[in-house]
Amino acid sequence: MQEIRLHGRGGQGLVKASHLIVKTAVETGHYGQFIPFFGVERKGSPVFGFLRLSEEPIRRKTQVYAPDVLIVLDETLLALPATCAGLKEGGTVIVNSAHGREALDIPACAGTAAVVDATRIAQGAIGRSIPNTAMLGAFARVTGLVDREALFENIASEFGESNRAAAEEAYGAVRII
Repeated sequence: MQEIRLHGRGGQGLVKASHLIVKTAVETGHYGQFIPFFGVERKGSPVFGFLRLSEEPIRRKTQVYAPDVLIVLDETLLALPATCAGLKEGGTVIVNSAHGREALDIPACAGTAAVVDATRIAQGAIGRSIPNTAMLGAFARVTGLVDREALFENIASEFGESNRAAAEEAYGAVRII
């Protein structure tokens, strides 16, 4: 089982992105679970959610305390201790940023760090600063945990072809460092 924690801000599409990952996993014969967590529900406030993906049924219903993968939709959230707390040794961190690893506060225990300017890609592809679908493209490439084409099809059917284009561009543009 792979445990994933997502960190973002209200309005960045974290919940919808999580639903698309789970939907894609289930449609391709795997198991998936998403547990959202909301503090103050307003645009711009920090939000996070928990995902589990597995080949076996998932019985655990708790928060993810020791993630294998962190998806960070807003690089400023790396400054909060809770964002990277518990990341497993050798874990993966995927960050929406225009900067390289040296400029970001990525924990030393991360085995893989990946950076993609999902905000710029989203602004160019969909005309809005909502990085969720671009981050999904980066997630698909970096982790290989979901079928790329099935995910892109789900993005297109849920949000349209411009969002699929954002995911495809991010898939190609993500830098694994």
